[in-house]
Amino acid sequence: MSDQFKALVLNQEGENFTRQIKSIDKNFLKHGDVTIKVDYSDLNFKDGMILKNGGRLVKEFPHIPGIDFSGSVLESENSKFKSGDEVILTGFRVGEIFYGGYSQIAKVNGDFLVKKPKDLTSKQAMILGTAGFTSLMAAFSIKENEKVFPNEKIKNVLVTGATGGVGSIATVILNKMGYNVTAVSGKESKTDFLKSLGAKSVINRSDFDKDPKLIDKGLWDGVVDTVGGKILANAIVQTNSNGVIAVCGNASTNELNTNVIPFMLRGIKLYGMDSANCNINRREIIWGEAAKLVDFSLLEKSIKIVSLEELIETYPKILKGEISGRVLVDLNK
Repeated sequence: MSDQFKALVLNQEGENFTRQIKSIDKNFLKHGDVTIKVDYSDLNFKDGMILKNGGRLVKEFPHIPGIDFSGSVLESENSKFKSGDEVILTGFRVGEIFYGGYSQIAKVNGDFLVKKPKDLTSKQAMILGTAGFTSLMAAFSIKENEKVFPNEKIKNVLVTGATGGVGSIATVILNKMGYNVTAVSGKESKTDFLKSLGAKSVINRSDFDKDPKLIDKGLWDGVVDTVGGKILANAIVQTNSNGVIAVCGNASTNELNTNVIPFMLRGIKLYGMDSANCNINRREIIWGEAAKLVDFSLLEKSIKIVSLEELIETYPKILKGEISGRVLVDLNK
């Protein structure tokens, strides 16, 4: 590769916030001890916020965003990695306070990297990305309940925000695990899409977007919530005894107005999914299971692949909830 390569660079001077595709060299990269040729990155909701205006996450400019990437090592000063190693990066505030993956070459702390499992391609790793990694974490949290209490089988699982990145992948994984998945979406036109991913039924978002009762009829043994707010509050009061709720998004709001009654009367467990700071040991285990639990032939149907230039035009759609499935960024496009 040439000494010059392209990257999406954010800058802010006063009130003027800019996004530009620039030609830069390795001297521009100021973080880390491992240099990677990036194959793919992706577009997450957090990326959308950062691309819009920094999302109050970026503290220094100029900045290269992109919270995920996959690729191969070019140079390494870290004993864990050598030239040619294929790697995955998600989280650790890369793309926020450290330069990220919207660049043909990236440089990061080797302690942030996971060696890509041989049964995953670099493209598949970014079909998942942070969204898929979070979905896997959420599914494992629900599955763990069966391991602790083997006679209490989980049957019915609810997924909110199901057409989004986390929700759509969670639907595929939970169906693969053998659960009956009910998807919640505000997009009636996406019913067939959600059923093609494995949802047994689809409920309109409006049924959940209302003030919750103190407690409601128990319907769900597990919940994966990507939305927050009233939708999560209603999912909580509809969760069965000893049910598990994995909270992994705030696409609607950060707020949650609920009460302690469902937790006291039904022993419901509420788990937060901290995918950004999950330790490397857990990451290696979770990525190692990905190929067994994800039917990529299903996800490939809803993938949109863009260049860095096209990403600038595409990112506003994820903030408006107009994207179903996943957007990949091909750094060679």
